[in-house]
Amino acid sequence: MKIIKTQNRLIKTKIPAPGTYKIIKSLTKSESRSMQGQLPIIWSKAEGHSLVDIGGNKFIDFTSTIFVTNIGHSNTNLIKNLKHALNKKLLHSYAYFNVSREKYLKKLVKFAGTNFEKAFLMSAGTEATEAALKLMRLYGQKVKKRKLGIICIDGNWHGRTMGAQMMSGNKKQKEWIGYEDRNIHHIKFPYPWELEKITPKDFLNKCLKKLKKKIDLKKDICGFMLETFQGWGAIFYPKEFVKEIANLCKQNKILLSFDEMQAGFGRTGKKFGYEHYDVKPDLICCGKGMGGGVALSGVIGKKKIMDLPSVGEMSSTNSANPLACVAGTSVIDEINNKKILKKVNENGKYLKTGLENIMSENSNSIKYVMGKGMIYALIFDKQIPNIGMKLKKICFGAMQNGLLVVYTGRESIKIGPPLTINRKAIKEGLQILQEQISKVFKKNN
Repeated sequence: MKIIKTQNRLIKTKIPAPGTYKIIKSLTKSESRSMQGQLPIIWSKAEGHSLVDIGGNKFIDFTSTIFVTNIGHSNTNLIKNLKHALNKKLLHSYAYFNVSREKYLKKLVKFAGTNFEKAFLMSAGTEATEAALKLMRLYGQKVKKRKLGIICIDGNWHGRTMGAQMMSGNKKQKEWIGYEDRNIHHIKFPYPWELEKITPKDFLNKCLKKLKKKIDLKKDICGFMLETFQGWGAIFYPKEFVKEIANLCKQNKILLSFDEMQAGFGRTGKKFGYEHYDVKPDLICCGKGMGGGVALSGVIGKKKIMDLPSVGEMSSTNSANPLACVAGTSVIDEINNKKILKKVNENGKYLKTGLENIMSENSNSIKYVMGKGMIYALIFDKQIPNIGMKLKKICFGAMQNGLLVVYTGRESIKIGPPLTINRKAIKEGLQILQEQISKVFKKNN
């Protein structure tokens, strides 16, 4: 085999590295099948925008695991602060107070902006969207709504627990529930290809017109839940579409919530992705990049909403544990002190231009480049025979050449490097991706 050695890559063994399938086989015997399905690589170490497998091969990471390590893998200050916290010998305090909790929540609310006053912390993103669902419905009860309806968007994704999946737009993935919540409603997502002959505002009104045959917005709806962009393709809404939803919420005493799991903490070039729409939500649900690799999620909102649950009515065993709070504080400090948002916007433009060049060279197969900041997707023509297998082959080929991208399992490939990545690594990664796309599609044309 040919050894690959550059500033950002080192491939010195066959890929997957020797011993990879042995570990996967062992995991298959002892771990739920639901945790399988990713590309066959065993992570050994990750720093900055690089990861190393068990064979000592070094890869450029265009995944941030799954848009988690925004401030870079094994961020130096994060690790230093965690070590300091460990030396204090306080790993957990349940709902009893601790200093790290006070420091972090104060900083988090300030980071979120003037529209927000309080937060509730958890461990996983799906917990945050579940909490938002509960808060929206408690609000509906308070203002005496006739029904506690929530409007969601087809194709959006909010997690794997029951309430989160009911709000999600994939019908097949929530069949296990056995029934539908009649007060959770879905309208169509405004994909670019759906808006070729209609304005975003008219598209929304057309969707709501169908819904209004069953419900009254003012009497029967207490919340709107929007995934800030549709995850599988990094597809943002037209601003006009979201602003119209925000107006409807104000007119009808409806809470506007954003699921910011992938979009939050600098990923899109702003602190939070909703800022691209010039609206002020009532609640934002956060996770992934919030803890820099440590399990941390949360809901942030106005005091009058966050304080609706009585004492003990909304709590979590691991909420606001000292280590998670230290991690969260470290993430915010890194974003603020290292001017990461400026870097994301500068390098994001470079990344987008590179992806658009790849699209122009593969116009027969790639239909769209979607995204903002440091989260993008190449969306391929889903009419191409065996498109899923072809894209998996591209992702696998990229891995063999020292680049990890997100295999979505459908007609897209997602790119989301750590926000700290340098331009040389972006350029190198784009070159690998281009080579693999051309290799697969020119061979099949």
